[in-house]
Amino acid sequence: MSTPTPTPTPVTALARRWRLEINMGTAETPDWQLCPGITEFQWTAPPNHEDSTSYDTDGWTENTKTSQSWEVVSTFNRKTTKDATAYSAVHEKIRLAAFAYDDAHEVHLRFMDRNGLPEAYEGRGLPAWEPQGGEATALDQVQTTFTGSGPLTPITNPLTGGGA
Repeated sequence: MSTPTPTPTPVTALARRWRLEINMGTAETPDWQLCPGITEFQWTAPPNHEDSTSYDTDGWTENTKTSQSWEVVSTFNRKTTKDATAYSAVHEKIRLAAFAYDDAHEVHLRFMDRNGLPEAYEGRGLPAWEPQGGEATALDQVQTTFTGSGPLTPITNPLTGGGA
C-alpha cells in the first residue's frame, strides 16, 4: 500500500502581487519598464450585458454580452533621482500623456502577477493624473486611472520565463 501524497495547504494571494509596466518604446520595439512605488492597485473589466429574452425561452431571461470595458487604478509614491533633479521616467511618461491629446494621450501598459502566476494582461489606456496632496509630513503620491481604449488582452506572464 502506497503512502498518499499530502495535499499542499493553499495560501491567500496578497494584493501586492500586481506589477505594472509601461512601454517606454514603440509598438514595434517595446521597452517594458516597471512603474515604481505602487502602494495601491485595482483593476476591473466589467462586461455589458443586454437582455435578449424572447418568447422562445419559456419565461427564462436570456442575456447577451455586447461590449466590455476596463480600467486600472493605481496609486504610487513619486520617485526622483537621488539628487532630486528628475522624476522617474515612467512616472513622467504617464503624467505627460495625461495632458496630451490624440495618440500621445494613450499609454501602452501591461500588468501581471509578480510571483510568476499565470494572470497577466496588456492593453492601451488613457491616463488621468491626480496628485493626492497632503500635509507637510506626507509622501508625494499620485493616483492614476487608466481608462481602457480597446481590448485588455490576457497574455502569457513574462515573469514565468515564457515571455509575452
